[in-house]
Order: sequence, then C-alpha cells, then structure tokens
Amino acid sequence: MQEVKFFVLIIGTEILNRRREDAHFDFVTKALQKYGNKLTGSFIIEDDPVLIVNTIRYLAAIESSVIFSFGGIGATPDDHTRACVAKALSDGKLYTHEECKAIIDEKLAGKVSPITYAMAQLPKEARLIENVYGSIPAFGLQNRYFFMPGFPHMSHPMVEAILAHSFNTKRQIYRCTLAAQCKESFLVDVMEQMPKGVELSSLPTSSSNGEWHTTISVASYDEELAKSNFDKFIAKLENHSIVYQWGEKLV
Repeated sequence: MQEVKFFVLIIGTEILNRRREDAHFDFVTKALQKYGNKLTGSFIIEDDPVLIVNTIRYLAAIESSVIFSFGGIGATPDDHTRACVAKALSDGKLYTHEECKAIIDEKLAGKVSPITYAMAQLPKEARLIENVYGSIPAFGLQNRYFFMPGFPHMSHPMVEAILAHSFNTKRQIYRCTLAAQCKESFLVDVMEQMPKGVELSSLPTSSSNGEWHTTISVASYDEELAKSNFDKFIAKLENHSIVYQWGEKLV
C-alpha cells in the first residue's frame, strides 16, 4: 500500500506580508505525529486564483497525496478557494450545497445576508466538515482534499477529527540522533548506505573558532531498522576516535 503523503497549503497574502503569523504548520506537524504520520511538504501562497489552482493541481497529482488547506473559503472578494477548488479538482462550477445552506439558515436565524449564502456555493460532490466553533462548515473532496478556514480555532479541531477518523495509523516513528565533532563529508559514505524505510537528516554547523560539528538523525517506523543503521554512524566515529554525543534532546 502506498504511504500517504500529507501536505499543508496555507492561502493568505496576510501571512506572506507578515500581517499575521502562521499557526498551521507547527500544529499540523504535531497532529500528524500524534496519529502516526508525518508531513511531506508545506506551501504558503498569496491570494492569487491562478496560483491557487495550479498549486492544488500540482499537489493532487502526487500519488497518495492528502491536502490540508487553510484560508480563502469565506465570501469576500479575496476568498478564492472555493472557486479554485472547483477548477482544479472538479468541473469548474460551484453549486448550492443544500445542507450547507440549511445550516446557515439554522445557525444565523434571520441574520443571513446574501453574501453569506455564497459560502454554500461549493464544488460538485463536496462533503461538509463540521465547524464546532462557528456556524459555517468547511468542505472536502474524495476524503483526500480538505479546505478549511484560516482561523486556527476553527480549523484545527477539524484536522484532529479528520486524522482520528481517517488517518489514524497508530504508528510510532523511532528516531536516533547524534552530534559529532567532524565535518559532514566524513560521514557521507555511511549516509549512502541508508536503505529504503530510513529517513536521514544531516545538519552541519561551524563554530566561530572554525570547528565543525555534524548532527545526524536517523528515523524509521521500524525500530530495529532505525537502531541498526544509526549504529553504523557510531561505529565509524568510534573507529576513528571522534567525539560525539547522542540522545533525543539533540533532535
């Protein structure tokens, strides 16, 4: 079975120009880990309809991709996400979602403006995502593509519910990390031995006195695979009497 690849798509010029701070990336990475998954990529883009359509199409074309998108599903002129999703993933049209419209009528009870009903205009075959903190639901397609408000207090409970229901693998990732007093190049031959199923990260740093240090992180869903490949780095360091330290605090 192909492993699911999770992507975050954050839509909002206000994030790029720093009028607002992003709160989604950090939350999603931790939520994915909680349910035994990991993030493959994160994109922050401005409120440009062409860019939004092309980005969604690109991510959807990746095999086994899942998109958590935040922002742009309101009804003001700069909210393009609903129409862009229709172009990228459906027939290019928006339709009145009768259940969403009924929720708007029920929740807002006599205070509905014509512009509010625009949020009930959704792509064909869209399924609603409950908004426990607000009146207007979000929506998803194919149980793979989820389009939620930019407001964290609304969207983050949605992500938790989606992961718990559909993507709770109950897997644990095992990670081993060390920091060695050597250049990164010294360990390249060991890096090249890492097999499929092992995630490798190498982070070199240089101190003000010219000394090099390299932090190596080896991770896998297979505990033995992680440990046995991590031991290859330790063996080389010890064979050459290179000082190192290791432990989870170095991650």
